[in-house]
Amino acid sequence: MAFSQYTSKPLSPIDEDKSTTTQVIREVYEGDEHDTFENELEKALEAKVKYIIIEPQRLGDETARWIRVGNCLHKTAVVSGLASIVCGAIMPDRPVFSAPLSAISIFCTGLYTVSWNVDYCCQYQVETDPKKLEKIPDFQNFSSPIALVYTKNTRTKYLHRSVTLLATAFCAWTLYEAYK
Repeated sequence: MAFSQYTSKPLSPIDEDKSTTTQVIREVYEGDEHDTFENELEKALEAKVKYIIIEPQRLGDETARWIRVGNCLHKTAVVSGLASIVCGAIMPDRPVFSAPLSAISIFCTGLYTVSWNVDYCCQYQVETDPKKLEKIPDFQNFSSPIALVYTKNTRTKYLHRSVTLLATAFCAWTLYEAYK
């Protein structure tokens, strides 16, 4: 089953633009379709479609959870890295506070890089804002869908890695200075 665009009539020029930016994973069962839904989602993610509407509840929940865990790892790495730098700057003679925070940042960045960075799903966010959901073409025509929005995350990844590297270097320097 090819991925299903939400179009059933000839398109006007305005609708053609919408159809290339919106991908719908429909909940149509013909036996065990979960793998088919996953394949459709994978194709849409690889194509970097601007909006993906996931109608199958189970697939939508799994995808949303995966994205939220990745976001949590990313934010934890950044916050703990910044906290490590601040603690190291405030108390350079006491690396007991900055070292564990730096280790948490390294762990979260490593886990994110290995598991989420290679997945196309990391370039999407779950949209929950009702005002933004109204802008997604025909979003209201589905029962309890999950909406994913493509966001280019190159800057975010560089920020994430830079903070972790800076925290690690700063922590290593403060450890060296404290114990030399």
